[in-house]
Amino acid sequence: MTIKIVTDSTADLPADIVKNLGITVVPLYVHFGNEVFRDGVDINKETFFDRLINGGIHPKTSQPSPEDFANVYRELAKDNATGIVSIHISSKFSGTYQSAMEGAKISGVSCPIEVIDSRLLSMGMGLIIKAAAIASRSGKKLGDIVEDCKNNIPKIKLMGFFDTLRYVQVGGRLGKAKILMGSLLGVKPVLTVADGEYQPCGRVRNTAKGLERLVEFAKTGKNIVDLSVIHSTTPETAHKLVEMLSDIFPKDQTIIAQLGAVLGTHGGPGTLWVAYKEA
Repeated sequence: MTIKIVTDSTADLPADIVKNLGITVVPLYVHFGNEVFRDGVDINKETFFDRLINGGIHPKTSQPSPEDFANVYRELAKDNATGIVSIHISSKFSGTYQSAMEGAKISGVSCPIEVIDSRLLSMGMGLIIKAAAIASRSGKKLGDIVEDCKNNIPKIKLMGFFDTLRYVQVGGRLGKAKILMGSLLGVKPVLTVADGEYQPCGRVRNTAKGLERLVEFAKTGKNIVDLSVIHSTTPETAHKLVEMLSDIFPKDQTIIAQLGAVLGTHGGPGTLWVAYKEA
């Protein structure tokens, strides 16, 4: 029995995890004017953030088409998949989940396809995908993997701060965090993801205070079994945060990830997040 795990590029999973666990990643699209790039395929993170910061054109993003997903599902079915679990960014942030649902309908494959709305993003979703891929490798059945995924969603906690809300505001993804606008001059907004969308958690004056806030957040976790630090353009700060969290979770087991082009479009430079999974 071979259960294949599919996700999209907004999971921000490091390449070694994707490769080692046999995860299939369907890219979203980034548009710089008339130029269109597949996230993580046609444009790397260094080039993307350089263009975002210095290029003069604010990019737009779009979801994969249903046919993009259908083609992936067909290829996996040809590769002897006996079932497919497709896990995607919150439907409140993107139409990717709906495209995956439509792709499953038109794929025409004989193996069952289960599409899951993670109600999360980035490595919040990534930790669910990682657990699903490990479960698949261990021989778990399709229904059990799907049930595990759904049970894991409320066990994921995600919090981060943005250097500015300018990028996410332009992208129209603020949701309930809109109440932070107009009062953030000189401070960094702190957000979490709950009910599938951003929720405001206050603000911090500088990065040092932001790091302290994320450590406090992680300390509220109970029986943390997996943890990730996610940054957009500040790897040194991400490593510093891993050190600060080492009393909470082993630093050699902490996953350091970087926002890809799609979430980087909305998060912008200086974004830093923590995601953890409780037992």
